[in-house]
Amino acid sequence: MSPSFFEIVQLSDGDYALRRIDDDSAPLVRISFSEEAREMMEDRDMNVAKAMIAAGIEAAGNIGHDLANEMDWDDDDSDAIDPHPSYTLH
Repeated sequence: MSPSFFEIVQLSDGDYALRRIDDDSAPLVRISFSEEAREMMEDRDMNVAKAMIAAGIEAAGNIGHDLANEMDWDDDDSDAIDPHPSYTLH
Protein backbone atom coordinates (compact mmCIF):
# COMPACT_ATOMS: atom_id res chain seq x y z
CA MET A 1 0.00 0.00 0.00
CA SER A 2 1.46 3.36 -0.99
CA PRO A 3 1.67 6.11 1.62
CA SER A 4 -1.01 8.79 1.60
CA PHE A 5 -0.27 12.47 1.82
CA PHE A 6 -2.73 14.86 3.39
CA GLU A 7 -3.43 18.56 3.16
CA ILE A 8 -5.45 21.06 5.13
CA VAL A 9 -7.55 23.27 2.89
CA GLN A 10 -10.07 26.02 3.32
CA LEU A 11 -13.33 25.13 1.58
CA SER A 12 -15.47 27.57 -0.38
CA ASP A 13 -17.87 27.92 2.59
CA GLY A 14 -15.01 28.94 4.93
CA ASP A 15 -14.72 25.59 6.71
CA TYR A 16 -11.37 23.84 6.98
CA ALA A 17 -10.81 20.24 5.93
CA LEU A 18 -8.21 17.52 6.07
CA ARG A 19 -8.15 15.47 2.89
CA ARG A 20 -5.89 13.20 0.89
CA ILE A 21 -3.93 15.13 -1.73
CA ASP A 22 -4.72 12.61 -4.47
CA ASP A 23 -8.43 12.25 -3.64
CA ASP A 24 -11.22 14.76 -4.25
CA SER A 25 -13.86 12.79 -2.34
CA ALA A 26 -15.29 13.90 1.00
CA PRO A 27 -12.68 15.16 3.47
CA LEU A 28 -11.55 12.99 6.36
CA VAL A 29 -12.09 15.82 8.87
CA ARG A 30 -14.04 19.04 8.58
CA ILE A 31 -13.85 21.96 11.02
CA SER A 32 -16.43 24.70 11.10
CA PHE A 33 -16.18 27.82 13.25
CA SER A 34 -19.08 30.06 14.17
CA GLU A 35 -18.86 33.72 13.22
CA GLU A 36 -18.37 34.59 16.90
CA ALA A 37 -15.44 32.16 17.16
CA ARG A 38 -13.87 33.59 14.00
CA GLU A 39 -14.07 37.11 15.44
CA MET A 40 -12.41 36.00 18.69
CA MET A 41 -9.57 34.32 16.77
CA GLU A 42 -8.82 37.50 14.81
CA ASP A 43 -7.78 35.86 11.51
CA ARG A 44 -5.92 33.02 13.24
CA ASP A 45 -8.61 30.45 12.43
CA MET A 46 -6.35 28.52 10.01
CA ASN A 47 -3.74 28.12 12.75
CA VAL A 48 -6.40 26.96 15.20
CA ALA A 49 -7.77 24.47 12.65
CA LYS A 50 -4.24 23.10 12.08
CA ALA A 51 -3.73 22.72 15.84
CA MET A 52 -7.09 20.98 16.23
CA ILE A 53 -6.32 18.52 13.43
CA ALA A 54 -2.82 17.83 14.80
CA ALA A 55 -4.28 17.20 18.26
CA GLY A 56 -6.87 14.84 16.79
CA ILE A 57 -4.23 12.87 14.90
CA GLU A 58 -2.09 12.62 18.04
CA ALA A 59 -5.08 11.50 20.12
CA ALA A 60 -6.00 8.85 17.55
CA GLY A 61 -2.43 7.56 17.64
CA ASN A 62 -2.54 7.30 21.41
CA ILE A 63 -5.79 5.33 21.62
CA GLY A 64 -4.10 1.93 21.76
CA HIS A 65 -1.58 3.19 24.29
CA ASP A 66 -4.32 4.73 26.44
CA LEU A 67 -6.40 1.55 26.43
CA ALA A 68 -3.46 -0.40 27.83
CA ASN A 69 -3.02 2.23 30.52
CA GLU A 70 -6.71 2.17 31.48
CA MET A 71 -6.16 -1.04 33.38
CA ASP A 72 -5.84 0.01 36.99
CA TRP A 73 -2.37 -1.22 37.85
CA ASP A 74 -1.82 0.09 41.31
CA ASP A 75 1.68 -0.41 42.74
CA ASP A 76 0.19 -1.36 46.10
CA ASP A 77 -1.71 -4.23 44.45
CA SER A 78 1.53 -5.94 43.45
CA ASP A 79 2.35 -6.43 47.14
CA ALA A 80 -1.06 -7.94 47.87
CA ILE A 81 -0.32 -11.15 45.96
CA ASP A 82 3.02 -12.72 46.79
CA PRO A 83 4.24 -14.68 43.77
CA HIS A 84 6.38 -16.83 46.11
CA PRO A 85 4.35 -17.37 49.27
CA SER A 86 6.19 -18.85 52.21
CA TYR A 87 4.66 -21.79 53.97
CA THR A 88 5.28 -23.02 57.48
CA LEU A 89 5.05 -26.77 57.86
CA HIS A 90 4.35 -28.23 61.34
